[in-house]
Amino acid sequence: MRLRREMIDYLSGVLAKDLAEKGFVEIESSEAELAALIARVITEDLAVEDKLDDEVKEILRAHEKEIDQKNINYAQMFNLIKRKLVRERGLIL
Repeated sequence: MRLRREMIDYLSGVLAKDLAEKGFVEIESSEAELAALIARVITEDLAVEDKLDDEVKEILRAHEKEIDQKNINYAQMFNLIKRKLVRERGLIL
């Protein structure tokens, strides 16, 4: 996960407050509960990307010898495979 829990909580609180103050959402419970919901959504979204990154690493690990033999740039191949999987799965990162 690229964001620490503290940063997610902070951003969620700011978003919840801003959305409520500007009338973009109507809160039936509390601002804190809205912030918790936003934090959960952010965390789940980041987990999807983490899982995808792990999958890409596993694919690259399976082809490690070929990558070394052909002197392929790991970072470029990582990004290429990740973009391909994102496109195939219709993900938005």
